[in-house]
Amino acid sequence: MYELAIYRKKKPWNKNKLVGQKAPFRLQQIFAIRARLEMNKEVRNLALFNLAIDSKLRGCDLLSLKVRDIAHGSSIQSRTMIVLKKTQQPVQFEITKDTRACLKALIDKFDLHSYDFLFPSRNSNV
Repeated sequence: MYELAIYRKKKPWNKNKLVGQKAPFRLQQIFAIRARLEMNKEVRNLALFNLAIDSKLRGCDLLSLKVRDIAHGSSIQSRTMIVLKKTQQPVQFEITKDTRACLKALIDKFDLHSYDFLFPSRNSNV
């Protein structure tokens, strides 16, 4: 005789969970994150956060930036244009004064050259 298989209903993975697009940061949250990064002297993370807020780029586009994309010589550009990886569309964005100061500090701290990636690895041995 055949055994009857007893099937249990699976619980949906998203039951009672918030899914979808998250709410954007409020201004108070942005200032709190910046203050914490400044207090901890995390130059790389502060520059990354500030540039992400200014440019609204995807993470893969941010991390693939090179120094030459945002700087000429020792000065940081106030506007720059890059080509997005996903859509191959050029995007222009403005870099604010505070972000330019953070980027300059980052370049000086890590002694980056024009051909280097703007945001070096968090791992010191890489």
